Amino acid sequence: MDDSEPVTIDTVLAPVDGSDESATAVEYAVAIADRYDASVHVLYVLGHGVVRGMDAGTVDEAAVAENSQGFLEDVGRIADQRGVALSTSIDDGFSQTRKTRHPGNVVLDTADDVDADFIVLPREPVTDAASAEVLEKVAEYVLSYASQPVLSV
Repeated sequence: MDDSEPVTIDTVLAPVDGSDESATAVEYAVAIADRYDASVHVLYVLGHGVVRGMDAGTVDEAAVAENSQGFLEDVGRIADQRGVALSTSIDDGFSQTRKTRHPGNVVLDTADDVDADFIVLPREPVTDAASAEVLEKVAEYVLSYASQPVLSV
């Protein structure tokens, strides 16, 4: 890109996990989208423990759906305040049958699916060590392999 070519962003992807850090990432994504008259796609990625628990029947799927939907409604209010168009999706970041499926792949596949021009993702949640390790690895993976610019907050 040279100086005469302006930066254009049509879609910002914000992968989230429901943490406070995710909400902060959404605020950044919405601010970027507002600046470039773009839309935001929020991808809620279900963690390994949640997916395994739902598969085993030890985690209530209705409760997971309610929690994730509540978070996405909060995200919707953030986007509405700035007048930014928002779309959402929920995906599991892990698979019991596909060893190559992990949150980093899910984020990059979604970026391709929604034709994202920019990615904003949380880096270090403070909830617990296991979650921190997962999101740190996801951030590292996305930063390493994304074809789009990435902001890690």
